[in-house]
Order: sequence, then C-alpha cells, then structure tokens
Amino acid sequence: MIYLLILMAALCRLMPHPMNFTPVLAIALFSGAMLPRRIAWLLPIATMLLSDVCLLYILSYPFSRMTLVVYSCFLLSVGLGCLLREKRTWRRTLTVTFAGSLMFYLITNFAVWLGPASPPLRYEHTAAGLARCYIMTLPFFRNAVAGDLLWTTALFGLFDLAQTAARTPRTAAVYKRHNMV
Repeated sequence: MIYLLILMAALCRLMPHPMNFTPVLAIALFSGAMLPRRIAWLLPIATMLLSDVCLLYILSYPFSRMTLVVYSCFLLSVGLGCLLREKRTWRRTLTVTFAGSLMFYLITNFAVWLGPASPPLRYEHTAAGLARCYIMTLPFFRNAVAGDLLWTTALFGLFDLAQTAARTPRTAAVYKRHNMV
C-alpha cells in the first residue's frame, strides 16, 4: 500500500501542474515517516531521478548544479519525515510539511542568488539582491506550500483510511473468509 501510494504520487510529477506544485516533498516526508530508513532515503531521489530523465527526454529539461541542491533538499525532507515516526498527529504532520516547504524555498532560492544565472535571473550579491530573489519567488513558494499540503494530506490520509478500513470487523471478516489473514 505504501509503495503504491508513492508510485501514484511520483507519476503525478509527470502530469501537467502549476510550477512547484509537485508531490515530491510529500513523498520524502511519507517515506521518512513510514519506510525503513535505508529505503526512505532512496525513494525521493529515485522519484526525482526517474522523472527528471523522463522530463529531459520529453521537455529537454536540463540537469544543472541546482539539481544537486534540489535533491539535497528532498533528502533533508526525509529527515523531517523521520520526526513523524514515533508520534504522528495531523498537527505535527502539517507543521513538518510547512517546515519542509519553507526549508526548500529558503535553500533553493539562496542557491539561485549565490550562483551564476542567466541574465533574467541574475541577482546582485547583496542583501538587497537576496531579498529581491526571495520576493520574486513568492508565487512559487505559494504553489509549493499548497502542493505540499495537498499531496501530504493525500498520502497520509489515504494511508490512514486504509489502516482504519483494515481494522474494521467487516473487513477482518472478509479477509478471514478469503483466507487472506
């Protein structure tokens, strides 16, 4: 069930969507919270790598130094998901999701500001340039937060619904009747 949910979310990255409205941060958090650690770290990177290869083929989507920054942010998000292992509540889950969105926004935009970029994206290496970089990318942050909250709610919510359904007496009777226990 966990792997099926992650696969479905990963495939959604390849579908048309608003900028930064992707399921990858949710996959990282969900993997960190629900999977064995050695697999949890691998899944978001595999999701990104496979979907990036598809995007490279379809859209000539380039790999760049920012690819490493983005992948690193998703690895950090797995670590945030690990905070949910012991005690996962919806409040903690939403807090960790927002923290992951904010971390991604701060780190990736700092890297954009820090490094060389093509002229339309070049920001002067001053405090004003950094502030301008963050301000100019607020619409992307808004999309990221909305997407992260939606996808995280979907992954954890579907998992919780499946867990609840599996515990009901009616479901247990069906499993028992079909020797699926």
